[in-house]
Amino acid sequence: MNSVIQEVTNRIIERSRKSRQQYLDKIETARRNGPHRGVLSCGNLAHGFAACSTEEKTDLTSLVKSNIAIVSSYNDMLSAHQPYEHYPAIMKQAIKDVGGVAQFAGGVPAMCDGVTQGNPGMDLSLMSRDVIALSAAVGLSHNMFDGALMLGICDKIVPGLLIGALSFGHLPTVFVPAGPMPSGLPNKEKARVRQAYAQGKVGRKELLEAESKSYHSAGTCTFYGTANSNQLVVEVMGLHLPGSSFVNPGTELRDALTKAASRQVTRLTDLGDNYTPIGHIVDAKSIVNGLVALLATGGSTNHTMHLVAVARAAGYEINWDDFSDISNAVPLLTRIYPNGSADINHFTAAGGMAMLFKELLGAGLLHNDVKTICGDGLERYTQEPFMQDGELSWRDGPKESFDTDVLATVAKPFKPDGGLSVLHGNLGRAVMKTSALRETHCRIKAPAVVFEDQFELADAFKAGDLDKDCIVVVRFQGPAAIGMPELHSLTPPLGVLQDKGFKVALVTDGRMSGASGKVPAAIHVTPEAYHGGLLAKVNTGDIIEINTETGEMCLHVDNDVLAQRKPRKANTDKHQIGMGREMFAGMRNSLTGAEQGACSLFAGQGNQHDG
Repeated sequence: MNSVIQEVTNRIIERSRKSRQQYLDKIETARRNGPHRGVLSCGNLAHGFAACSTEEKTDLTSLVKSNIAIVSSYNDMLSAHQPYEHYPAIMKQAIKDVGGVAQFAGGVPAMCDGVTQGNPGMDLSLMSRDVIALSAAVGLSHNMFDGALMLGICDKIVPGLLIGALSFGHLPTVFVPAGPMPSGLPNKEKARVRQAYAQGKVGRKELLEAESKSYHSAGTCTFYGTANSNQLVVEVMGLHLPGSSFVNPGTELRDALTKAASRQVTRLTDLGDNYTPIGHIVDAKSIVNGLVALLATGGSTNHTMHLVAVARAAGYEINWDDFSDISNAVPLLTRIYPNGSADINHFTAAGGMAMLFKELLGAGLLHNDVKTICGDGLERYTQEPFMQDGELSWRDGPKESFDTDVLATVAKPFKPDGGLSVLHGNLGRAVMKTSALRETHCRIKAPAVVFEDQFELADAFKAGDLDKDCIVVVRFQGPAAIGMPELHSLTPPLGVLQDKGFKVALVTDGRMSGASGKVPAAIHVTPEAYHGGLLAKVNTGDIIEINTETGEMCLHVDNDVLAQRKPRKANTDKHQIGMGREMFAGMRNSLTGAEQGACSLFAGQGNQHDG
């Protein structure tokens, strides 16, 4: 085992010893009452299976056949979730075929940053994760279930479902993906059109045509943002069937994997002799494995918050130092847009998850002494699924990459580190995704140009006010201020400035999404400006220095001068009313800082590392 990975794992276990034991005690207490429908009164049980068939009622009364909850994020507006429309029927039949019962326990909301980008709804995006967790918990709260199937794909949905499932950690739980859409317009061409539009060189018609060719059918977006990072991390944590993350929807193999996942959860319940609850699968080693895979593939920066919150739901405390140390220990093995020009389908064709598992396991970068939904260890995950004579089978994955421009080896990686830097200094702490940068490190010292709102930047860009070396500061974008919206719309104009030869970077207490690309962006700055962070005292013209090699993020203004400055007051009214945002005031007020997961669900349960 790699010594750094082992050391990080050990310190997570040690710092979390008390909270993890409390969690295990909680789920063991819940288990002792199961199967839970056995404690229901006749009236309770009658309500619970009133709509079931006579056969199903008999099965559920006997308490010897499993009842599996289906929790889904289906809606038919979002391409990634549209395929889930037909999953419940497929799952119910597959479970019936092996002598069990399945009930649709509940739906959870699923919103898309791609749709809400630059619009008021984006202010609800991050908070939707906690709503999803709460919704999943409500769906599982009826004491009717022996296991669960979680149907989710995109940004906040999978972390929310994970948090909700871990609150019912005594239940075996399998996550079921829907897969990416087939490849469309190449990502490099899409990025070119976006920048041309930002410069006024093409119109809205041309932009919409390019976007529609990129996002063109049912399935997950094909770039390596948070959605596909979710799928990769969940598989590495042992919660997917091997090789199931990136199989396209509407295929024979996709449906076969869905049926197999449904059957598999019935084998893990407490009614048999292979009881494997999700609370036992998701332990410190499983979480570290997820971090390793995320960083080895240049995955989404959103997980520097999501995985913190997920770990907390399982009784563990992790922080950005853990991310940083793991990033320094793992090599970058993939080039998937925005870290390259390939998409997730190209990654699969190059060797995909089986090859990735093989490389990471072979280098001692993954813990192999873990539980998964398929049993002990990760060797099964070096195999890939295929159809043979109409039946689902698995075979050994490729021994070498079919495209070394997309999927590399540990011996010859794209970079010696995982491409995530944790920055610190008088401005606080922040993270920067460096895997997609043109240079290995970001070293920039330049005057600040300060904005209180992301939309102010577009006007300054069009006026030519940013045609210079500068560090753009966009503040009051944090969790407590306005819900921490994604600021990905800033990428095209900043990319244009970069292409003109200017040295530019972004510093913000907001998010830049899993699609963070070639522009250096110090994001998730904590403490946020709204809660007294020094970011609130920065003036346009102040010199800021960012250096990922040394980990510095400093405001070069004399301390005496800073002491005399009054922090700028946030004007957040227009971000807190309308589009339902007024209903989330209580949640905004209870959100923790970015390094604590930007979470509202664990108030009063102790403090985490705050930098």
